[in-house]
Amino acid sequence: MRVTTLLTALVAIFLSCLIAVPVPAENVVKIGAVLPITGIFGFAGKDGASAVDDALTIANQEGGINGKKIQWTIMDGQYKLDVALAAFKKIMELDNPLVMIGESTAMSKAVSLDLKERYHVLYGSTSFSGELAQPGINPYTFVAGPTYGDMFAILLKYIAKEKPGAKVAFFYSDSEFGKDPIRYGSIVCQRLRLQLVAEEVVSLGAKDITAQIDDLQSKSPDFVIFHGFIVDPVPAVIHMCRARGMTCTFMGTFWGASKMVLDRLGPLAEGYTVVNPYMYWWNEDVPMIRKIRAYTETKYPEVKFRDNHYMQGIVNALIAVGCLRKADKAGELNGPGLINALQSMEDFDTGGLSAPLTIRSNRFPVGRVWKANVEKGIYEPVSDWIRLDKFMDK
Repeated sequence: MRVTTLLTALVAIFLSCLIAVPVPAENVVKIGAVLPITGIFGFAGKDGASAVDDALTIANQEGGINGKKIQWTIMDGQYKLDVALAAFKKIMELDNPLVMIGESTAMSKAVSLDLKERYHVLYGSTSFSGELAQPGINPYTFVAGPTYGDMFAILLKYIAKEKPGAKVAFFYSDSEFGKDPIRYGSIVCQRLRLQLVAEEVVSLGAKDITAQIDDLQSKSPDFVIFHGFIVDPVPAVIHMCRARGMTCTFMGTFWGASKMVLDRLGPLAEGYTVVNPYMYWWNEDVPMIRKIRAYTETKYPEVKFRDNHYMQGIVNALIAVGCLRKADKAGELNGPGLINALQSMEDFDTGGLSAPLTIRSNRFPVGRVWKANVEKGIYEPVSDWIRLDKFMDK
């Protein structure tokens, strides 16, 4: 069998495992998802798809939506906008779900008008885009944690406390994902009296980053915040900077807060600091971590670890299920009813996977600063939960 044929077959088998067995229509609540199971971010999307599948399976085992069974379909968007949009439309036409989960900032922005004017379904995604958290523009979308701008604010507040007046550089990808928080981040720098000395931009997949490293070195930042990447080119940037004798502290937002980054960096991870709104797989004292670890041991005995991409998928699904249960109890199991449920979320319990979640402008603005422990190969918290409900008023 040709390799491409084998890959296609394996993807088909994977996707077929993520489609629930049908039950009578009157007792069904449908959810759809489009995630990048293959493609440039496939390693993260596959984890996210497994997380949604696991969380919804567990929810069904615990009573579903007040006795109604959840049925779901997950399709591969490949992190390609045209493929993702086609998959989204197919799920909407075939299943007409009450909730959809999308794969990217670009996809989420592209479907926002249809969500508002045509479909009226609750929509979460892998994106933490600030635009998606604005109910006046996108009333049917939610962000399963702080926005990218919130994450910058959390890191910048930490920097301002550690070194008042510090010189800061932003290093981000030339993508919707990468550019999303940059303007807000510059405003927060001004607010906190930090010096934004450089903004380095690279294309996703770029091979030559010498010009950006040259500029960084010339600006001598105290802190460099990466955004808009999952792994590459972060290890290469840090390696090149350290080889030149640069001593700045490197930091990352959620997608740079994975264990994969630590593993790639090895000893160079010393001092690497991130913001993450969720707990990690190794935080075994957390009830939800214990639950999903036990479930994983049973369903995927070969899997020994789940990264932060998986945790985000779990939280997206938990929020969706919470809204569905609340709307159903109110007799409003429809789009407007789900928005009412979302807007009234207060101290929502994720089993300790995050801080209790209270909605603010369609997002949950709370996160934590973590620092690499090189010897253990993990991140450890160096702050308590930081809430940004009234950040700009302080």
